[in-house]
Amino acid sequence: MARNKQRDRAAAAASVVETVDGGLAELIPDRERPRAWTLLIDGAPQSHVDLDDPAHLSFEYQRRLGHIADLVAPPNKPLQAVHLGGGAFTLARYVAATRPRSTQQIVELDGALVQLVRRELPLDTGARVRVRSIDARAGLAKVQDGWADLVVADVFSGARTPAHLTSTEFLAEVRRVLRPGGFYAANLADGPPLTHLRGQIATAAAVFPELALTADPTVLRGRRFGNAVLLASDRELPVAELTRRVATDPHPGRVEHGRALADFAGGAAPVTDASAKPSPVPPASVFR
Repeated sequence: MARNKQRDRAAAAASVVETVDGGLAELIPDRERPRAWTLLIDGAPQSHVDLDDPAHLSFEYQRRLGHIADLVAPPNKPLQAVHLGGGAFTLARYVAATRPRSTQQIVELDGALVQLVRRELPLDTGARVRVRSIDARAGLAKVQDGWADLVVADVFSGARTPAHLTSTEFLAEVRRVLRPGGFYAANLADGPPLTHLRGQIATAAAVFPELALTADPTVLRGRRFGNAVLLASDRELPVAELTRRVATDPHPGRVEHGRALADFAGGAAPVTDASAKPSPVPPASVFR
């Protein structure tokens, strides 16, 4: 017991706590990985980064985003990627490590958070990553037509996705930025009765012809609040390979697509700027 308390005190002493624009940011050291950290904002886990092994993805939703980054193009081919929402730059680090010479843009509204991450968790000097501290939709508007192989949306404000990043108008901008055959991947959070998630599927279906959704089966059954990753493109998706990878994760997930995904959406209406709402507030128990 005393030894555990000593470890707790040592971890607390090594933690970095700083107020950023979005709330109280904490960088908590990983006891099992010498140079790995978890970023929390107001107590909600946002990102995990291992500076010694940036290809290591700890959070299950980040692993699923990593699978999508792996499948958007042949192995080792450099990507042009846009990351809406920076966090601790986890996925940008992953792409830089697994696809050298990739060119990436991070759009993160919280300038103070960007400064904290740059100072405490510096990017590799060889990574070709540009960071813009502006609103995600405004930053997307600055990207030229057809520039990106991959656009990732992982934007949360107070643990909720802002309303203006949930609409058909927003996704039309995403499609404008993607080159033919590019992938859009979004980290979505919802719980029973999954109204937000169903609406986001319908919204993406109004803009993209091909969709897939991956999540923990208990989330898809509406039994608990959690993350789901939506994948969209104008080309046929590698569903079989994505399914195989997700099924072999430490926390196995399920992939829905085609008719099963349309049935899951249950006739939900697409979201427009006029009707958009933020994603639901997570229950307090999610972060305990």
